Order: sequence, then C-alpha cells, then structure tokens
Amino acid sequence: MGLNIANIALRLTAGAYILNSGVGKLRLPAESAQGLQAMTANAIPQVEKLEPAVFGKALAVGEIAVGSMLLTPFIPSRLAGLGLGAFAGALVATYLKTPGMTESDGIRPSANGGAMAKDFWLAGMAVALVFGRGKGKIKETAKSVAKDVAKAAKAVKK
Repeated sequence: MGLNIANIALRLTAGAYILNSGVGKLRLPAESAQGLQAMTANAIPQVEKLEPAVFGKALAVGEIAVGSMLLTPFIPSRLAGLGLGAFAGALVATYLKTPGMTESDGIRPSANGGAMAKDFWLAGMAVALVFGRGKGKIKETAKSVAKDVAKAAKAVKK
C-alpha cells in the first residue's frame, strides 16, 4: 500500500504522539516505572521478571521504535500498521485487564480509566493502515525523487 494523504495523517499523528511519549519515558523515575510495570503485568505477566528500571527503559525504547517506524516514509504502511497494532493491542489489553479502569461492564472507562481508554484509537489507526486501500500520487513522486537522487549520485561520482 502506498502513501496517501489518509495514511500520512494516521502515521504522523500516531507516530509523533508515541515517539514523544517514548522520549519522555527515557528518564522515567523508578517509582513510575514500577507502577507502569504493575499495570502491564495484568496483561503481560512476564514483565514482572524484569527490574523496574529495565522495564522502563524497554518501554521507552519500544515506544521510540514504534513512533519512529510510523514516521519513516519508506516503511510500508501495512508494516507500520502491524507494529502499531501490536503496540495498541498491548495497551488495550492492559486497560481491559487492570482493575478499576472500566465500569462494571468491563468496557466503558471508569473515572480512572479514561486516560487509557483512548488507546482504542491507536488500534483503529492500525486497522486502517493494515487494511486500507489505495495508492496516492505521493508514491509515484517518491519513485521519481529516488530516480533523481540516483542520477545525482552517479553524476557526483564522475
């Protein structure tokens, strides 16, 4: 799937948000890392085996990787969508499995869960990137630019 305006909008908004979040977690205090680790362990019990500081760094690096992948134009939208989908799936699972985040129906957010319930929009963006259709003129422009760069590189070598 090529880049089109809809994909660019999805990738820029999600990518910038996630990248910023990851950069913000690079210097995460140990107490905060421990709290995030405890919540994540509700959905992914294996994270309990990590030291909180290691978990915090891994979370930061993971968010930076997903955000960067979304913002990198030569990575196909479907591949970027798969990465975003895995990330969003972990966030949604954490939301759904953490006590006190949802109302008694297990879906609607409680007062404490509102901030995490927004992660469903990331899952929706992932679905749109993976299953969306259409090629825009941007892909053809990118091919043209790549050819021009290759010609310029050859000219410089001579």
